[in-house]
Amino acid sequence: MPIVTIQQGPRSIELKRELVKQVTDAFVSSLSIPAEAVQVWIHEVPTDSWAAAGKLIADK
Repeated sequence: MPIVTIQQGPRSIELKRELVKQVTDAFVSSLSIPAEAVQVWIHEVPTDSWAAAGKLIADK
């Protein structure tokens, strides 16, 4: 059973639904497994707890 972990900033529920569907479909297609075998875990990091190039994303 594949477990896919996605780390990202906050997104809307609609975007997360579409992301989970497409990731699941990719595993089903490439590994020939049932969708029920795929788990997707989304870990959202608040913008004040994430930085790039030495700056908090919240400050951009």
